[in-house]
Amino acid sequence: MSAMPYKITMTPERIDALRKSSDAHKYDHGHLLVLSGGAGQTGAARLAARGALRIGAGLVTLGVPPAAQMEVSMHITAIMLTRISNSAALEAVLCDARVNALCFGPGMGVDRAAALTKSALGGSAAQARPTVLDADALTALSRDAALFKLLHPACVLTPHAGEFARLFPDLAERWCPAGSYSRAEVVRAASQRAGCTVLLKGADTVIADPDGRCAIHAAQGREAAPWLATAGSGDVLAGFVAGLMARGLAPMDASQSAVCLHAACARHVGAGLIAEDLPEALPSVMAGLGV
Repeated sequence: MSAMPYKITMTPERIDALRKSSDAHKYDHGHLLVLSGGAGQTGAARLAARGALRIGAGLVTLGVPPAAQMEVSMHITAIMLTRISNSAALEAVLCDARVNALCFGPGMGVDRAAALTKSALGGSAAQARPTVLDADALTALSRDAALFKLLHPACVLTPHAGEFARLFPDLAERWCPAGSYSRAEVVRAASQRAGCTVLLKGADTVIADPDGRCAIHAAQGREAAPWLATAGSGDVLAGFVAGLMARGLAPMDASQSAVCLHAACARHVGAGLIAEDLPEALPSVMAGLGV
């Protein structure tokens, strides 16, 4: 029998994992590659990238198509930029082993997400790099069974309810109000099917991994974070998870810490929150934890 789901909290062990040692080099904290969409569609990837950098990834690079290069360069400073126009260009970047984590999906466009996710997970330069798949990458997975089969244990899927229903329609039916499964049970089943960690976003965020662990972050009462219901907040969460995996946290651990910090940032800002505020609130939130 599977263990009961447990409540996610920022335990001393999770807080300690956020700290950086005084003698560490930036590459000791990972190099994350975030893939962007085309011109006019780069905002989501930029939000994810900034979230990853704020949460402590040593380096973050945005991979953009040539048409978006000028747009992105006008918005970033500490985040780096490289041109990735197609699968061959991506595979060339992935030959650098220092690029140790990936974030695919936010604002990419489904066709670009499908092509580049296939190269990252199954191309000539593919390795089992920690990879967050969100937004358009999830839609691409839902449309291509062969692409879905390329998922590996170092991946994290971060769907909202609609994306979950497209990826796992039969499980979503069991989870509906008249269904026979709880939210935790369907996420656990989805994780087993995908062979990787699944993070189902919502007021009650549920995370499960293929080992059968299942955790819930209930944003209710004193933990409520209603201001997260705003465009782009999920992109920042994807960046938080990917940034922590670039730093070396396991997918389940990275997902749990990211969800806690994401909600804490929303509570810190409060009314009027927009997605851009979340990464900027993170230093104060982590300082309050003693990081």
